[in-house]
Amino acid sequence: MLDRTREYAPVGLVPLAWGFTAAAHLGYVGSHALFVAHVVIVGLLVAFGAVSWTEMDTGALQAWRGVIVAGVGVTLLGVASFRVPAVPGGVLRAATVVGWMLLPVRALAVTARRTPAPGLARVYLGAAMASVAGGAV
Repeated sequence: MLDRTREYAPVGLVPLAWGFTAAAHLGYVGSHALFVAHVVIVGLLVAFGAVSWTEMDTGALQAWRGVIVAGVGVTLLGVASFRVPAVPGGVLRAATVVGWMLLPVRALAVTARRTPAPGLARVYLGAAMASVAGGAV
């Protein structure tokens, strides 16, 4: 069961996290819920990284392992943003959002290069370009 969870959970957690972010920007989620969500995500990233570390030491998975490691730091900025005054807090929150937009770019590009199916490689490359565009906006 752990293997299935590690394989499929990230597929659902990523859209859930962005949906939660959108809900926060629309005013449907309060700051305490966002703080708790950041703490939970840090815990999930650390747990997933620890359990999967040795399996992610080559190829495209190594690039994704880098996303997990950097993601812990970026998400901790988000955690800190709820514990500091409003001005630096807003900057830290913005850095967290932009950081998560840009973090997967390299891993998506590496995955595109290593994917044998040309159509799927284009999807990964398109996702990388969309991430760059999102971060720039």
